[in-house]
Amino acid sequence: MGSQTPASRAALEPLATLDPATLAGLPVSSPLTVRAAALSAHLLYLGTGGGKLLLFSLQDPSTPEFLRLLPIGATLPVSAILPLPSVARLLVLADGLLLLADPLLSRPVRRLGSLRNVAAVAARRAYSADPASPSCSIVVSIGKKLLRVDLTLQDGDELDVQTREIAAVEGVKALAWVDDSVFVATATGYSLFSSTDGQGVDIFTLPESSGHPRVRPLSGGEEVMLLVDNVGVVVDRFGQPVGSSLVFSTTPDCITEVFPYVIVAGGSKVDVYRRRNGAHLQTIPVARTGQGVLIVATDDDGVGTELVAIATAYKVTTDVGIIWLIQVFCYRKVSAVEQIKASLRRKNYKEAISLLEEFESDGEISKDMISFVHAQLGFLLFFDLRFEDAVNHFLLSETMQPSEIFPFIMRDHRWSDLVPRKRYWGLHPPPKPLEEVIDDGLVIVQQALFLKKAGVDTVVDEDFLSNPPSRADLLGLAIRNIIRALGLVDDMEKLASSQNSCVVDELESLLDHSGHLRTLAFLYGSKGMCSKALSIWRILARNYSAGLWKDLSEKVFYGTSVEKRSGEEIAAIEAAKILKTSSNEDLILEHLGWVADIDQELAIAVLTSEMRENQLSPENDDRNRRVDCFRINCFMVIAE
Repeated sequence: MGSQTPASRAALEPLATLDPATLAGLPVSSPLTVRAAALSAHLLYLGTGGGKLLLFSLQDPSTPEFLRLLPIGATLPVSAILPLPSVARLLVLADGLLLLADPLLSRPVRRLGSLRNVAAVAARRAYSADPASPSCSIVVSIGKKLLRVDLTLQDGDELDVQTREIAAVEGVKALAWVDDSVFVATATGYSLFSSTDGQGVDIFTLPESSGHPRVRPLSGGEEVMLLVDNVGVVVDRFGQPVGSSLVFSTTPDCITEVFPYVIVAGGSKVDVYRRRNGAHLQTIPVARTGQGVLIVATDDDGVGTELVAIATAYKVTTDVGIIWLIQVFCYRKVSAVEQIKASLRRKNYKEAISLLEEFESDGEISKDMISFVHAQLGFLLFFDLRFEDAVNHFLLSETMQPSEIFPFIMRDHRWSDLVPRKRYWGLHPPPKPLEEVIDDGLVIVQQALFLKKAGVDTVVDEDFLSNPPSRADLLGLAIRNIIRALGLVDDMEKLASSQNSCVVDELESLLDHSGHLRTLAFLYGSKGMCSKALSIWRILARNYSAGLWKDLSEKVFYGTSVEKRSGEEIAAIEAAKILKTSSNEDLILEHLGWVADIDQELAIAVLTSEMRENQLSPENDDRNRRVDCFRINCFMVIAE
């Protein structure tokens, strides 16, 4: 079961507050009591205890607009409102009668058939109707009967109504219809009926002391929430429990959903829970003296819904006595990106990472945005001097370019403007390009030399002053030390050998000057610069004992074990990989010799490879004689 945890963040933020009576121009002597509310697209419907329907536009949620008031009868208190957009109707349950209105309340309401004493009604969810024939279906509880009503929109904006009985059920309190399953809530428990054949099965019974049963379809069309006191039990459309149950702080008066959140109202407050694990995220207090029942409305589709309306009625004392007033609070779902940015502004990196993983599992955030957030986290951690964590997030960002992963080496790039500078630069001087840092250091050395000649003691080492290094030496030394200090040699090799979008010129001089020839060879090979790559492998094979292999470790390398091979063997293997796919005969003959000196079988595999697009040409006699002689020598050595 989900646990009750303290509210941790704002999943909903306030937009506006409505005073329906004032917006509608109603006098104080005509009090309103809210009994039902519904949202459909940008339209907000309110139903009152005095038999009125009020319509507001939330096209601009910050400035709600009153559209229309439609009286349906002073003796017909509204208890439920169901928008039916597929047939361009609004279904209203008032004093046991089913009434139909148009979505803009521009015409008087009409009764739906001769149905009376309706106890509960629900529209079908997760059902794909024929788009050529606009229709919808509802389920109705009347007395001991459970009825199915099919509505089809015909020419002239007329409705064809077909009614048939599903099953006999008594004491129905609430209904929900998902696909072929009709969920029925009674005072004694929950049942499930098939809308096609009427077959029923009990899901579970309720204790005698249980509160009012409620049933709520969840977005996606596969799950339904059944309320047992303050526990929301989630079941699939077959009535089987799935996932975690949600434990609420109080027994809810109303349950709704804005994916991926479940919103419950009760006890003068509204609570927001995460649907997946039942975590309590936010509490919205709506405390007033003499307050009535809270009603929360969202678009019934759940997915894509951004707005939440919280309606309540409360008592006030006036010159004419105590009257009831309605107040509606409009809230907006805070997007995943905005919540993550709020955590980053608070410098709560752990919460930001947790939110990122949460929204990724809920499908609330795109892959591009995931990469963007990882990049932002990387730069913020970098400016907090947490280099290892920063590099880890850089590597998790799929949109990062190789040159952008090393901002302390490269010049300005597109991420520079996204870093909130005041967070770090308010206490420290702004970072500089590495070349400027070296130049500043050389200036300090020159100043120290001048002071030494003047007889002033300095903190600079005497040996350093007697033989100062050049700018190029210092720059290369700094780059090598930074790369090795961060342990990025293997990561640079992976980037260089992968199909990334880096520019060779950006890394070529860096790798060459820093002595990382092996990484440079991988970079040349990945970009099709085979001749340069082979030349480097040849140099490495001949100088493997001269320190050029000092970065090679005995760990896993590109998914395979190095198996303590010598440096020259690895160079020959990597060169052979290039030669096996190359159709350049001159290039093959140029490098085949030193590969054969290391491994004869590897050289024969190069000659006999079928991986190249064009096999070696038989027309060049001179080349063929050289190749044949080479093959004979190889086979003779192997035979010995």
